[in-house]
Amino acid sequence: MTSNNSSSDVFSFVDMPIESMTLEYLITHGYECLASSSDSAKLDAQLLLSLVIDKEQSYLLTWPEKTIEAILVKQYLNLLARRQKGEPIAYITGVKEFWSLPLKVSPATLIPRPDTEILVEQVLEKFQHHQNINCLDLGTGTGAIALALCSENPSWDIEGIDYSNEAITLAQLNAKNLELSQVTFYQSDWFSAVDNNKKYQLIVSNPPYIDSEDKNLSLGDVRFEPNSALVADQNGLADIKFIAKSARSYLMAQGMLFFEHGFDQGSAVRNLMADLGYTQVQTMTDLSGHERVTWGAFNSDSQTLNT
Repeated sequence: MTSNNSSSDVFSFVDMPIESMTLEYLITHGYECLASSSDSAKLDAQLLLSLVIDKEQSYLLTWPEKTIEAILVKQYLNLLARRQKGEPIAYITGVKEFWSLPLKVSPATLIPRPDTEILVEQVLEKFQHHQNINCLDLGTGTGAIALALCSENPSWDIEGIDYSNEAITLAQLNAKNLELSQVTFYQSDWFSAVDNNKKYQLIVSNPPYIDSEDKNLSLGDVRFEPNSALVADQNGLADIKFIAKSARSYLMAQGMLFFEHGFDQGSAVRNLMADLGYTQVQTMTDLSGHERVTWGAFNSDSQTLNT
């Protein structure tokens, strides 16, 4: 069994007829093919094999000596080749779990990440005793944040907007599949299609916040994700600044604005929110200890909007 890193390796076997390849063998081969290109090679192999045979991962452990049809082996090898080239596992499988919700994903949207759950946690902590909250999710993508909040608070009136019609279609499908149809998703370029007469107690956003010169754009999953959902001008802060300024016209008195942002942007986001009249501005760190989520309250009755 070969172990070099060309994509053709996934089709290279030693003295093993395709009809004799057991599940255990296929997982081992998948691991060896992906070991140099993925930090989760064995898990990736298991996920892809489970997808192809339409079984839970536990099946692979329970029946390691089982063999599968040749056509399924070939499908598995093709998926391994895609993963070996760096394509995100979520795009290959079409599903990513967020807040214990299985969300359909596509290359039209960002892949939901565990760090974004920090934002959901902080919102729930601040609004845990509130009913009938009006909430707006800006740049909703798959609908992850909006649907997570709705799953915890079915009484909330939640709207999710995105510039991409493809993203809105996907978010609507996720809402339908999860039976969370009370969330409303619609296309909007930030606030352009939002009702000017409506006020929200809560606005949340995971906007583009990566600088166009960031070297990480050429690494990992982000190579395959939509650039428009990743990159912002002004060192990654342009959309955050626009949202923070505009949101003041849509927040109720003491309404709160929550952002996810880059690991090194906490101080800049706190300062710009304070300059725009937000109070009680705070930041929470992510799973790696980096500043990741910042929020503040805005008193629309007393603060000027001319800044």
